Amino acid sequence: MDRLKVLLCAIVVSILSLSFYIVYEFGFIFLIRLALGLFFLCVFLITTTFTGVLAYAKSKYFPLALIYSLISAFGVYYCYYWEPTKVVFIILFYVLSLVVFIFWISEPDLSLYERIRSAKALEKSGNYRAAAIKYEKSKNLTKAGECYLRAGLLESAAWCFERAGDYSKAAKIYENLAKKDSYYWKECYELYKKAGNIKDAAKCLEKYAEEEPWFWEDVAKMYEECKEHEKAKKAWIRALEYYTMEAKEEGVFWEDVAKIYERLNEKEKAKECWIKFLEYCIKEAEKDPAWWKHVAETYERIGEKEKAEEIKKKYRI
Repeated sequence: MDRLKVLLCAIVVSILSLSFYIVYEFGFIFLIRLALGLFFLCVFLITTTFTGVLAYAKSKYFPLALIYSLISAFGVYYCYYWEPTKVVFIILFYVLSLVVFIFWISEPDLSLYERIRSAKALEKSGNYRAAAIKYEKSKNLTKAGECYLRAGLLESAAWCFERAGDYSKAAKIYENLAKKDSYYWKECYELYKKAGNIKDAAKCLEKYAEEEPWFWEDVAKMYEECKEHEKAKKAWIRALEYYTMEAKEEGVFWEDVAKIYERLNEKEKAKECWIKFLEYCIKEAEKDPAWWKHVAETYERIGEKEKAEEIKKKYRI
């Protein structure tokens, strides 16, 4: 860090020393000519490079880059032969260009006519998309959401309502989107949950679980929270089907299968699954001693407490 400071100080001192020397030998005007000439030369090199790239890419911005390249070349020429009036005009052109660029980048999706009108005026004229952009920029998210909705831009509307804290309204919009793309059912679920509407959240997650079955367990738990016991039972059965299929591929899931059977009050089937999970844990414990803890816990689950105590000694040592 100290070396960097020293280097920067050396550069600044060198520039100042050179500037004083130029002023002393050639005068202050010459220094200005030189500084501006070097600036225009740098701009010329940059814009010429961009012009070549854009020409090769057949970009619509090629003519614009060419214009700036030519203007910067004129800047170098006028600094060399020193025509200060023309140099000032070129500088003003660059300043104006910068202002226009900043003005454009602040609202790139709006035309000049839309920029100068208020959000309210745009809304009254039926230009809901532009009005929504204006409202969103001014943090009036509810009005922005309403205008996006009227413009048919559902996802943007939902995002505005969500940021405004109107989760239920956002969720209803996502329900419409979910008819075309099932991913949005998960968005609906999360928003209804934020809104405290557990029943509708469970319904949406249930539809999402049709394609992503690992969510059936969450669906079941939410229906239990809503006291919808029949729907909860159906969801547990679907979760059971999913975990059973997974357990046949990867034995660790027998634990989940056993727990669901216990919830469904099918104790014998639950015990059978705990035994399968036990077999899996013993195999894993032979490779990783940390699994002896799970072996002991599983023995306790199936009522073999003496065996569980014996196994506990293995991982307590």
